[in-house]
This record gives sequence, C-alpha cells and structure tokens, in this order.
Amino acid sequence: MQIGDLSRRAGVNIETIRYYERIGVLPKPARQSNGRRTYSPVDARRLGFVRHARDLGFDLSSIRELLALQEQPEASCDDASRIAQAQLEAVESRIARLLKLRDELNHMVTECRRGRVSECRVIEALTSLTESSSGPTEL
Repeated sequence: MQIGDLSRRAGVNIETIRYYERIGVLPKPARQSNGRRTYSPVDARRLGFVRHARDLGFDLSSIRELLALQEQPEASCDDASRIAQAQLEAVESRIARLLKLRDELNHMVTECRRGRVSECRVIEALTSLTESSSGPTEL
C-alpha cells in the first residue's frame, strides 16, 4: 500500500508517517521503481501500535522502548509494566489537576450568575491568576 492508503487506514497524517520514519519509529519503507513508498501489513500494524500508544499518552521515547520490547516476545514484561505504570501515574496526575480546574470553574460560574462584570468572579479569578502566575500551566 502507498503512504496515502496507510494514512487513511491508520488515521494518521502523511507528514506524521514521514516524521516517524525520520526518527526511526517506523522503518524506512520499500520504494517502487518510481520512488513511491510501499508499505506492508506489518508496517500498518506497527503504525497502529504507535497510534494507540500515542492515544494513551505515551511519549515517543516510551514507544520506542515498547517497540523494542515487542521484538523480544520471550523476555519478561517487567519493563513494559514499568513504562505503563509511569504513564498511568502521569494520567492520574493530570486527572487530579483537571478535577481541580473543574472545581474552580464550577465555583466561578456559580459565583458569577446574574451579577455585574465589576463583581464577576470569573473576571476577578482570571485577573488574580494572571497577576500571580509565572507562566502557563501544563495539563
């Protein structure tokens, strides 16, 4: 299959596929005589693996490690478990931050109903947050 077919099948942008090739997450594909890339079902499965891992929030370094582990089917899965556990902890931390944000937004909305802008909790909270913030907050 060609790159456009792979892109549609995996739901991944063509430029993303090329990027994954450049950084070694996907192997360099075979080329037709006209220079077009040709992908196999194995390439499609690998790209599906990468996409699913990205959807779960794994960074490319972790994905590389998981792909390397996939090449060793008889090895212990301790390393894969360690990588997944670290990602689970990162997701749980992000969820905790998002829940705090939700609570703050709920409080703002509740406090700002039918008042004047000069008394609006949303405007006040965002203004005070901007004045005390040292930079953007990462979720």
